[in-house]
Amino acid sequence: MSVNFGTQRIVVGAHYGLRDWIAQRATAGIMAVFTLVVLAQVLFMRGPIGYDKWAGIFSAQWMKVITFTVIIALAYHVWVGMRDIWMDYVQPVGVRLLLQIFTIVWLLACAGWAVQVLWRL
Repeated sequence: MSVNFGTQRIVVGAHYGLRDWIAQRATAGIMAVFTLVVLAQVLFMRGPIGYDKWAGIFSAQWMKVITFTVIIALAYHVWVGMRDIWMDYVQPVGVRLLLQIFTIVWLLACAGWAVQVLWRL
């Protein structure tokens, strides 16, 4: 015997759909433009590419700001994707919460390390 709950559809979840889709595309766009900027700098560089050349690419203040923006965009891009994976495929709420907390801590640690490396140049 089926139970009719009326015409109202019961929706569960966090309702992030469109916002997450736009965030993923925007952060991917930022990372793609950054990749093209770095690739252009590498292609137009003269001589062998060593540590000094790579450090030279990232030593300019404008490049540090762009790279910092990309680090933040990358962390947010990964967070949206991993959060959606945890929400879709991990059913026990406690396990899902632990995985989300671990993901946040891991992403913050990686972003912090990347910024530390960036600003040491």
